[in-house]
Amino acid sequence: MTEQTETQEFDRRMLEALICPVTHGTLEYDRAAQELVSAAANLAFPIRNGIPVMLVDEARTLD
Repeated sequence: MTEQTETQEFDRRMLEALICPVTHGTLEYDRAAQELVSAAANLAFPIRNGIPVMLVDEARTLD
């Protein structure tokens, strides 16, 4: 029996289908931070267990 890792890898193919919920623009994948970044909205959406959380309330404002 294999042990499952706590964080699953984000499937980059999903990035082609996802858009920013605020601007409807493209997103960039930040692998180190495990976030999808919308430069236009100045927001970073977290990826938890390989699943992007595309809720504005859960997003982090970029500096």
